Amino acid sequence: MDLFSRKIIAWDLSDSLSVDSVVRCIKRAKERRNLDNPLIIHSDRGIQYVSKEYLSLMDSNMRPSYSKKADPWDNACIESFHAIIKREWLKIFKIKDLEHTQQLVFEYIETFYHTIRIHGTLGYISPNQYEKQYENSRNAN
Repeated sequence: MDLFSRKIIAWDLSDSLSVDSVVRCIKRAKERRNLDNPLIIHSDRGIQYVSKEYLSLMDSNMRPSYSKKADPWDNACIESFHAIIKREWLKIFKIKDLEHTQQLVFEYIETFYHTIRIHGTLGYISPNQYEKQYENSRNAN
């Protein structure tokens, strides 16, 4: 999640705690965003996020950040998103398998969350609208 616009930049689902899923997600995020400015990636202290594979993805513009034990505030926004997608979308379906879950998550993020769902922190507009508004203001200057 980009905290600037609350947009989900990349996501991946897995049926295990393998680091492969995290690596795929970080690579996808790097492809989707031009990282000119330094970037801090907040995560929990799971084994995936302290692995050599994960840490090798960090470059001069990326720095991992972990909350202190029992201090979840760095991840509050993404944890809130997880609660929202479960409450607003996933709980209304009888989920069949991982493939079905991937389809549902894609539908929610790409067709609703980014385009329609409003956010109070963004002035009650969607993440796509917020980013477009920002780009328009930059181009006007």
